[in-house]
Amino acid sequence: MSLAAPAPAARPIRFFHRGELVTVQGTATTHTVLDWLREDAHCRGSKEGCAEGDCGACTVIVAELAHQAEAIGTASARASRVGLLSLRTVNACIRFLPTLDGKALLTVEDLQPLAQAAGAALHPAQQAMVDCHGSQCGFCTPGFVMSLASCYERHCAAGTRATRQQLADELSGNLCRCTGYRPILDAGQRMFELPPARLDTAPIAAALRTLAAEPPLAYTDAQGARFAAPRSIDALATLRAARPEAQLLAGSTDIGLWVTKQFKSMPDLIYLGEAAGLARIEERTDGVLSIGAAAPLEDAWSALAARHPELNAMGRRFASLPVRNAGTMGGNVANGSPIGDSAPVLIALGAALLLRHGTRQRRLRLEDFYLGYMKNALQPGEFVEAIELPPAAHTALRAYKLSKRFDCDISALAAGLAITLDGNTVREARFAFGGMAAIVERAAKAETAVRGQPWSEATAEAAVAALKQDFTPLSDLRASASYRQRAAGNLLRRFWLETRNASPLASSQSTVWARGAWR
Repeated sequence: MSLAAPAPAARPIRFFHRGELVTVQGTATTHTVLDWLREDAHCRGSKEGCAEGDCGACTVIVAELAHQAEAIGTASARASRVGLLSLRTVNACIRFLPTLDGKALLTVEDLQPLAQAAGAALHPAQQAMVDCHGSQCGFCTPGFVMSLASCYERHCAAGTRATRQQLADELSGNLCRCTGYRPILDAGQRMFELPPARLDTAPIAAALRTLAAEPPLAYTDAQGARFAAPRSIDALATLRAARPEAQLLAGSTDIGLWVTKQFKSMPDLIYLGEAAGLARIEERTDGVLSIGAAAPLEDAWSALAARHPELNAMGRRFASLPVRNAGTMGGNVANGSPIGDSAPVLIALGAALLLRHGTRQRRLRLEDFYLGYMKNALQPGEFVEAIELPPAAHTALRAYKLSKRFDCDISALAAGLAITLDGNTVREARFAFGGMAAIVERAAKAETAVRGQPWSEATAEAAVAALKQDFTPLSDLRASASYRQRAAGNLLRRFWLETRNASPLASSQSTVWARGAWR
């Protein structure tokens, strides 16, 4: 069978913005949505603060037809379902413009017409920020308003109101807060008390149906760089095999920084976000949880947490909501960062990867996937198709993350810890750490120290001592080597305290949320 992929017909980028269909031709494949808004569309409400998806000043909403999102696998309860549309907040500063093809882009400029149609001067999210004194210099305010507007639409559609806890989660990607947290959370609650101004989804849906009839995007910019968006896994596999040197692009939450911070060129991009089924999440009849490689991180982690509620707390701290809406768990795994948050947990759970090259598939344990710093076992032309989690077999599981700030920060240290007990004897242990070595890996000697032993404080201390033989961490800007070594041992101690048979430590004694931080 030939792996040569037929060249798809080239066409421009087409999407819906400000009440009309927009056609873009010739602009760079890595031109960001934010740069297009400010430089080309002259819509300068969205701001650039960090250009790396942290501060949230550039937050926008991307909408797509809900039934299309279902076909691809990206429609879920985690997105805002409003009428015929599925809405997600994303960071415009690191999202490449071609990824908008076939979708709608909503910015802070779109809120004024909604307010005027409802007979008001400002959208409820904007008016609430004014009423509650939630804005000071105003630079970050458009990003806050867009996060609040997305929250507003979702809860209005469901007939609910956001709690302060939910608002804090919604705003986790908006970090520029010179006004302080309380007034902005007050505004989030206040907006539901104001006269409604809802998004009219009908004209947007009609425009998107028109775009859906067009062929898959095959775009070449003025410099000859290519961008392809195959619409099936088979088409992706064929294209990937034919162009093994191309860069695979998912949520752009990492690759976007290669462009905005490292100024790398991307002459050949293959986009995963349109491949039907690649984002699907399903519980198979054999009990395996299969997470498609292109599933948004927000959806993927939620599926994990539905099976393992112990993961909910770490899920809140895994990047921010806009990053989780755009980024994928498959990308986080394939990237291979030694401080990636998902790999320690997935390794602790015994995850395997389904890899594909053309029509051939193979499975590989995730812990065997990493060969060295930013090196993996992918062969040329091969890609990650899915992450597979076996049926739960552990007795206790915990996920921990240590970072300098609570929301939207890179880990200094992350851990996935799981044990299986026979009575009070440890039958199996899987301790995986990120930030302790050049790759995420298991603490083999610490695991050996606890197998066959009673799950006791003495056993936990033996594991802590063995950690010093498992890892020789480095010092960097996030943490010193001595801090990482000591903190990793303390996490093992905390794990024992929370899972011991006698008087285990309750979550209310160890979590910020239980202390009423947002109440």
